[in-house]
Amino acid sequence: MIDRNSLAAWAFSLAALTLGSGAVAQQGGTVEFDVEFETDAVEWTPQYSVYLPPGYDAGSRLYPVIYLLPGGAGQSHRDWFLKGDASQTFDQLILSGEVQPFIAISPDPRRTPQPQFNTYYLNDVSGETRYKDMFLDGLVPHVEETYRALDDPEFRGIIGLSMGGFASLLFSLERPDMFVAAAALSPAIRTDDQILAMDQAGFDRRYGLTWGEGLEGQDRLTEKYYADNVFAMIEGADQDTIEATEYFIDVGSNDIFFEGSVHLHNLLRSEGETERTLSGDHRFMVREGGHTWDYWRSGLPEAVRFVNSAMQAGL
Repeated sequence: MIDRNSLAAWAFSLAALTLGSGAVAQQGGTVEFDVEFETDAVEWTPQYSVYLPPGYDAGSRLYPVIYLLPGGAGQSHRDWFLKGDASQTFDQLILSGEVQPFIAISPDPRRTPQPQFNTYYLNDVSGETRYKDMFLDGLVPHVEETYRALDDPEFRGIIGLSMGGFASLLFSLERPDMFVAAAALSPAIRTDDQILAMDQAGFDRRYGLTWGEGLEGQDRLTEKYYADNVFAMIEGADQDTIEATEYFIDVGSNDIFFEGSVHLHNLLRSEGETERTLSGDHRFMVREGGHTWDYWRSGLPEAVRFVNSAMQAGL
């Protein structure tokens, strides 16, 4: 765990980075692709991309970490940087002093031996591939051992788009002591009716290995389906679990997951005494747009500000 001396040194370096006019203040961060780490939770060697903030190599300070989750349909750990302009966004926010410097880790969500199937960042129903265990119990400790990361949940945040937005919500609900804030852009969350209405090929490609390939009709709503279901987790959670993580949902008015996001928003609201006093501690944003990289690029700065603000509150 971190100590206050480390925090003081980190805060001092933040001030120097924000106010200084030397080379460090003008230089952007760096991105390394295709970093590997070992795990026995999956049948392949996972990869990730890492963003190290401006000035990382110049000192010994510790940094918060934001986990940046890509979506499905073949997206990789590179896409947030190559299609989403993540490193440029991070540099601009850090060098302008809007946010504190941080490390960002983007894992590869693909099922490398069988890319035709999505992982949804979940453990398979067979138990042979355990992506969720790999991420929570493998990647996070690996990052904190490998980089100068603050190893406290107050300084861990998670941002995801589409399938990654689903995972950012699920991970935070399942491990309420793990992330201080979660931002979900266009989260790929479907209601029971939407799951039942999916064509067979679409269901199998997305969920076949995680919940059961070939399932039809009501047979799709298995015990594991509900165990991995964000709505069911919220309905069964106590107040402490809900309040442990700060949530931000951002969805386009024309997004295919608009209905699921609205349902999520309504579940996160708490009942007041009258219909005019419905409330919620989370943030919910609807903007014009759809399920596109244009939408996610434009939404990333506010998602970073949100998560970073929650991490900064831990000082």
